[in-house]
Amino acid sequence: MPTLLHPSPCLALRPALAVLAATLACGAAAASSVQVQVSDAAGKPLAGAVVFADSPAARAALKPVSGAAIVQRERQFQPQVSVVTVGTAVHFPNEDTVRHHVYSFSPVKKFEIKLYVGTPAAPVVFDKPGIAVLGCNIHDQMAAWVLVLETPYSARTGADGQATLAQLPPGSYTLRAWHPELPAGAPAAEQALNVAGTPLRAAFKLGRGL
Repeated sequence: MPTLLHPSPCLALRPALAVLAATLACGAAAASSVQVQVSDAAGKPLAGAVVFADSPAARAALKPVSGAAIVQRERQFQPQVSVVTVGTAVHFPNEDTVRHHVYSFSPVKKFEIKLYVGTPAAPVVFDKPGIAVLGCNIHDQMAAWVLVLETPYSARTGADGQATLAQLPPGSYTLRAWHPELPAGAPAAEQALNVAGTPLRAAFKLGRGL
């Protein structure tokens, strides 16, 4: 009587593993990097611009930033520009020996932290997208911006005016660029972006009158 050979479980799993590996490989290949060049009105590279890609899928992947803080040091906000996602709680530690009175009257987030030193126990939660402008009621020279995004995909331009959005999943996006030197209340510049698995390039010109 012939001996019956039972197939190895490992052999049975091989086709499934091959399909899974191929699927993962395709998914990895589909993600793209997007290099963005941002220039000022005169065509010179613009450092410190924030570029971000927004879409319904990006909003679904949104998570609050952890450990966000805007420090008052040497009578300045540090950093001067903060990029956070919707729902992020931001702490405002005062490391100066003088008291500060931090506020924002922006529609995105209106709040006041009256005269204080140290770190207030309760952070400020930025729960709406947009741009919040911060000031100090005691020191008029102090100013800062909080850019509250509905996407986890953002980057800042360096001295060469370039920023790279890495590993952007495939899909249709609205690509935006913003800089604190834009006129007060001006929206971010935007253009359509279609990601389909190959590296992309985009360019913006930002400045007054554009």
